[in-house]
Amino acid sequence: MFLIASTEHAARTRRRVSWIATAAIGASLVLSGTAAVPAAMADTTATLSGVILGVGADETQRIVTWYSSADTAQTVQVAPTSTLVNGQFPASATTFSASGTANIASSGGFNRHATITGLAENTAYSYRVGSEGNWSSTSAFTTQSFEGDYDFLFFGDPQIGASGDLAKDQAGWQETMNVAVGANPHAELLVSGGDQVETANTEAQWNAFLAPDQLRQYPWVATIGNHDVGGKAYEQHLYTPNTDRSGAYYRKGSGSTGTESGGDYWFMYKDVLYIDLNSNSYATSQGGGGDEAHIAYVTDVVNKHGADAKYTVLVYHHAIYSPADHAKDADNKVRRVDFPTAFSKLGVDLVLQGHDHSYSRSYEIKNGAKANPDEKPGQDEVFEGPGGVVYVTANTASGSKYYDITAPDNSGTSGAGNGADPLNPANYWYNSVQNQEHVRSYVKVQVKKDQLVVQNIRSGTCDAPNAAVELKKVLWCGPENGAKPAEAVGTIQDEVTIHPNHGDGQDIQVDVPTGAPGEFGWTINGHNGLVDLGTAEEKNLQYFEATGQINPITVTDTRRSKAAWSVSASVGDFVDNGKTFKGSFLGWTPKVVTPGAGAVAGAAVGSGYDGGDGLAVSRVLGSAPAGHDRSAGVVGADLDLKVPNSIDKGSYRATLTLTALAG
Repeated sequence: MFLIASTEHAARTRRRVSWIATAAIGASLVLSGTAAVPAAMADTTATLSGVILGVGADETQRIVTWYSSADTAQTVQVAPTSTLVNGQFPASATTFSASGTANIASSGGFNRHATITGLAENTAYSYRVGSEGNWSSTSAFTTQSFEGDYDFLFFGDPQIGASGDLAKDQAGWQETMNVAVGANPHAELLVSGGDQVETANTEAQWNAFLAPDQLRQYPWVATIGNHDVGGKAYEQHLYTPNTDRSGAYYRKGSGSTGTESGGDYWFMYKDVLYIDLNSNSYATSQGGGGDEAHIAYVTDVVNKHGADAKYTVLVYHHAIYSPADHAKDADNKVRRVDFPTAFSKLGVDLVLQGHDHSYSRSYEIKNGAKANPDEKPGQDEVFEGPGGVVYVTANTASGSKYYDITAPDNSGTSGAGNGADPLNPANYWYNSVQNQEHVRSYVKVQVKKDQLVVQNIRSGTCDAPNAAVELKKVLWCGPENGAKPAEAVGTIQDEVTIHPNHGDGQDIQVDVPTGAPGEFGWTINGHNGLVDLGTAEEKNLQYFEATGQINPITVTDTRRSKAAWSVSASVGDFVDNGKTFKGSFLGWTPKVVTPGAGAVAGAAVGSGYDGGDGLAVSRVLGSAPAGHDRSAGVVGADLDLKVPNSIDKGSYRATLTLTALAG
């Protein structure tokens, strides 16, 4: 009698193992959402609008916010884009339940938001909002690596509607988005300087602000400006993570939380701690907690999370070191006294601001004064000492409104003063660079291992779309007050490399790459020759018996997951030219030939002649538990065949089929 292992099983089983491994990997990335809302709960059709993708608490999250015309149960549905078929979401798509309330605005309707969690790195996702049978159009975003260098883009005051021509403002905003994201498709965050719109609760302006598709493809890091604060539309459109909505962080205190927008929030993104403040609340006389409350908030967040961050970046609307119409505002002078010393003590690296519709980059500032008297105007490299902070003010990203640079006075060259820079008397003492060309621009920040590279980049020229220029709100356009023609779109107006301070010690960094995923596989030792059990011997005049060994199986498992595995086998009927007997008559005793890969021998299975199914059903040859060593081992088995002596004479063959499962 003879036993032969299938010559086809290796390729077939490898395909099966590959599929199983893929399924297991996919399962580890399944988003941890909630069950979809049944269609019966969404019997009212809702008009869905204003969808925007927001930043989450970390790189594994996103927050989606939208408006709904009806108060129905709604969700965000998410799936890897690769799993969509002809644009249809798979049954495995994950849903995240939405929260929200009725809108507090003349436009009516309802707002919704949901947090997407459990995102995987380097993955394209598609999502839509609504409910079964009533979905929005599909949008998509892509995650990048969750470690290492990355870029984000910072946008000053779009302030849609400020020019008086909504369409022109929207066109300029859209074009800046096209230029900025087109030139930086792998940027990971879009950061706001505040004043998304001109009038807080005017939904036509919000619709124009939300028009660019990029706001559904890249996470928007919202910042509240003075034109956003006077109503609830800002909060209704832009839900933010880790937000403290206590009265202290609202302009007029707890009495205004139901009618105004506010709150401070923070998030961590790829080892950078971002803290965003509602700078509209700056004086306790208004009713809120003022700057003191903001400082306490920043102090608490830095104390709790700063040790986990390579850099700390603050964002708020009202620029305390800016060069134009708001440079000498009384409220900004208050902030200029309140904030800098606290920020220096807390080790802040970079502060991003808006409000003054012009570009400026400060000198290194420490405790409210220029930190290094030798730092030159326009210096393109800054080594921050202990307590050194660089403040950047962004120009308008839409071109709806520009403010011209104003002249210094004799009020002093530190603290709240607006005196002249001794090294460049046309500038304020605190600014290394000041610029106003009446062209749209944005700021790009490159986050690197040991430096932040800040660039002010032109996103427009004097030509349309440029609402303030088109409507003659300004009388000139171009560098040097219009004395020179506008530079090309994409040119860099200012660039500086900021080296952070490492204190008195020496910080040591090492990048640990993702380990090789490894692989699971098995092979039959040797040339997979015929397993010849020889000629069976008759025993006790009752049965024939034959013994032998299978060709040993080498199992290699170098997977990083160290997941469990098993190799099983079953045998079909033995046949010889129309004659046959059952495979159940074959039994075995598995063994570990060479230890490795955590291999443990399966249980012995007796011949079905003595009772049972023998190897006619799948039996474990060898297995390993989760957490086993990453290596290779060899498993085998001693075979024992017993068949009744009534079986016809012949040379019988059967196929032993091996199946491997890898978790």
